[in-house]
Amino acid sequence: MCGRYTLTVPLSNLVDAFEVPPPEFDYLPRYNIAPTQEVPVVAQDEQGRRMGLLRWGLIPSWAKDPAMGSRLINARSETAAEKPAFRSAFQRRRCLVLADGFYEWKREGEGKGGKPIKTPYWIHMASREPFAFAGLWERWGPEGGPPLHTFTILTTEASSELSHIHPRMPVIIPPESREEWLDTSRDPVGLQRLFRPPPDSTLTAHPVSTLVNSPRNDVPSCIEPATTP
Repeated sequence: MCGRYTLTVPLSNLVDAFEVPPPEFDYLPRYNIAPTQEVPVVAQDEQGRRMGLLRWGLIPSWAKDPAMGSRLINARSETAAEKPAFRSAFQRRRCLVLADGFYEWKREGEGKGGKPIKTPYWIHMASREPFAFAGLWERWGPEGGPPLHTFTILTTEASSELSHIHPRMPVIIPPESREEWLDTSRDPVGLQRLFRPPPDSTLTAHPVSTLVNSPRNDVPSCIEPATTP
């Protein structure tokens, strides 16, 4: 799964890498993005490709309670095209979720009272370049009220290099396939080939402090290597 991630690169890097106009919102580096927060996402429609702020946690258009979004922060890529919560978005509303790293927690054993001991890892490109998760977005809102625009992140089996940390990871869309992912006029059946982990040595990981465990902590030290006691 993917429950936290980062986006710390300068805005100009994102504008260049994803070929979008400079956004109208204020951009700040983020070191500990958590569900229900609004973050930069790239989508495409008749007006072209552009970047906007969407809330993490997809709320299906038919949902009666927006709290449902907190349970739909991820969608399994193997079944997203068929699940009622994601099926329509998979066909018509795909997006790129901008990131430069993500966190996973590795179970290291048990502590007092059988409580699991977990070590957080920050996983990022070896090149430190920004990248994009495969995302789906939705528009939800009560009749007559302002709509909420929300998204979920697709996941897949972890690469052999990362599976010792966690069995799942977010789907990363390579640069040469971003246009295909965003183009909803194409047959979505062919997109299944994109749901593979990246080649070995593309990503690297290092343990970080438990500072990242709390979403209140959104500071550069979240991604710094953990010090050895």
